[in-house]
Amino acid sequence: MKRLLLFACFVAILAGCGGDDGQLIGVKDRPPFFQETPYGTVYIPPGSYVMGPDDVDVPWSYNSKQKTVTVQAMYMDDSEISNNEYRQFVNWVRDSLLRLMLVDLDQNMVIAQDQYGNDLDPPVINWQERIRLDNQDAEEAVADLFLPENERFYRRKEVDSRKLNFLYYTINLRLAAEKSNRFIPQTQPEKKHGDTKQFPTGKGNYTVWDKPYNGGSYADRTRKNEDRSVFIDKHVINIYPDTLAWIHDFTYSFNEPMTSMYFWHPAYDNYPVVGISWQQASAFCVWRSQLLNSFLEHIGQTAVNEFRLPTESEWEWAARGGLAESPYPWGGPYIRNNRGCFLANFKPMRGSYIDDGGVTTVGIYSYNPNSYGLYCMAGNVAEWTSNAFDEDAYDFEHDLNPDYQYNAGDNEPNVLKRKVIRGGSWKDVGYYLETSSRSYEYQDTAKCYIGFRCVMTYLGRAQGDNLDNVSSAHD
Repeated sequence: MKRLLLFACFVAILAGCGGDDGQLIGVKDRPPFFQETPYGTVYIPPGSYVMGPDDVDVPWSYNSKQKTVTVQAMYMDDSEISNNEYRQFVNWVRDSLLRLMLVDLDQNMVIAQDQYGNDLDPPVINWQERIRLDNQDAEEAVADLFLPENERFYRRKEVDSRKLNFLYYTINLRLAAEKSNRFIPQTQPEKKHGDTKQFPTGKGNYTVWDKPYNGGSYADRTRKNEDRSVFIDKHVINIYPDTLAWIHDFTYSFNEPMTSMYFWHPAYDNYPVVGISWQQASAFCVWRSQLLNSFLEHIGQTAVNEFRLPTESEWEWAARGGLAESPYPWGGPYIRNNRGCFLANFKPMRGSYIDDGGVTTVGIYSYNPNSYGLYCMAGNVAEWTSNAFDEDAYDFEHDLNPDYQYNAGDNEPNVLKRKVIRGGSWKDVGYYLETSSRSYEYQDTAKCYIGFRCVMTYLGRAQGDNLDNVSSAHD
């Protein structure tokens, strides 16, 4: 009896060790979190607006209709990604390859084990170790990254841009979310004496139905893919811009100086990067996300949402700057200000490229920003969005965060490779400057008039998390 009383007291003491007084108070010692605005971005509040043309559409176009939609809060780059910003990505890939090539000479180029002595496969690149190419062994080890002797121009030793391939992985959440690919926990019914019907069997922490219950009372819960690695997609892509786009985009036009100088020369550092395909822009977003979250993890902070390309509904909401029924980011309905100056970089008049202050591209902070602080949402370069292009997308997209995605394979028809571009460019007429105008380009092509900017979904409802922060273009 005494032992029983002692045991009861012991259990009571253990039950009281949680310090919750028997109340539901949530998990204690959760780290505080305050999301800082990523460098180079501005906060875009959530809101609802009428997506689509505010005036008559181009006759017989029918690819843009009016629809009231709601988008979530986000951060968006205040400008298009510049040559110098994209060059950071290129140099990161280059330096990664150099370190991997030098591993045999210097094991410190990578981190092969974790803090517990377990082997890392693959090893992690050690960015603290300096690259030294001041000896013959090192030069021979990295020789494959540079142009071979017979391809060099005036014997210049340059990196072979064909070797700048970026390996990355993504998770196909949409495939994983399909009903046939989901584990759904079930309570296993009690089997009665003499019952011959099929009942579920337990596997791990989940119940997976072997067969449908006779009579249709229970659904078939058998999962097609029990190995979650099938949802991880591997990508390898060359990330160097197509500098020849300046020549092949225009016939009988002298643009060789732009091909030779535009991406690498310091004079163009703050100009928008072009010659970037949709696939390369998506890879940049993955790299930028890993760059930030790896740093946050290193300093002991919580990771944040990943960078990505904006959906076209997010892009249009941000471009409008909270203004309703305004055809342009600055309002409207005119492309000039009250002094007669053009408000964006495009192809005005009868092709007088110079009349708006530019000839081809201009600096990413040219002209005035819209009400959200975003520069060049109209003109300069058109911008990739994450969405596949379909003329009827507005008819079947949801009205909450509308999103239509289809990532076509290399061997699929070109019509399935179309991606929405927005904003118009330096070579486009005024119609494409309108916030509602939409066009497309193919995901595996690169043009000298298309760039991009990134967004990051805000963690939470809105900054300040109160109703006063909700913005609406109907106000």
